Amino acid sequence: MEHWATHPEVLEVYAKHYITGEVIPDELIDKIQYASLFNQGFITVEFVAAAPIDMKYHSLTDEKDIDIRAFEKEFFSRRGLVPEIAPRYRTTYFSHIIGGYSAGYYSYLWSGVLDNDAFEAFNETSLFDQKTAQSFRKNVLEPNGLMEPLEMYVNFRGREANIEPLLRSRGLIT
Repeated sequence: MEHWATHPEVLEVYAKHYITGEVIPDELIDKIQYASLFNQGFITVEFVAAAPIDMKYHSLTDEKDIDIRAFEKEFFSRRGLVPEIAPRYRTTYFSHIIGGYSAGYYSYLWSGVLDNDAFEAFNETSLFDQKTAQSFRKNVLEPNGLMEPLEMYVNFRGREANIEPLLRSRGLIT
């Protein structure tokens, strides 16, 4: 929930000049906000391009030696990605597929959907709304691992997560 750290309303509380105590100027807050959007479209597509090969590894049923370079080349050649979008998250980045962690790269994007949609609940009320904070605590944090994740989230938001807050936070929609 790092959204609070750079939210203008919160920055004005703690981001002060170390000598004068003057609150961070609005112009600097705007620059921080604009800078956070830089290259987000590229980063998102690059990440999405890596998820399918990760899932391909997870769906392999034969235990056999794989020529990793040939596997990647064949997989990505069928995707038709422009060279600028060829994923930098190659097989050697997938250390999470060894040793029991098998969430898949797509789960990182899904956690971003949940994170941004949950923060949207605070934007809809107030960043410091105690009712929303208590609901998040009671429905998401406290029962973690004791209930199905979707059930926990729906108990908090009253619905499933929407992707729009993630896209807005990355500047991909308004």
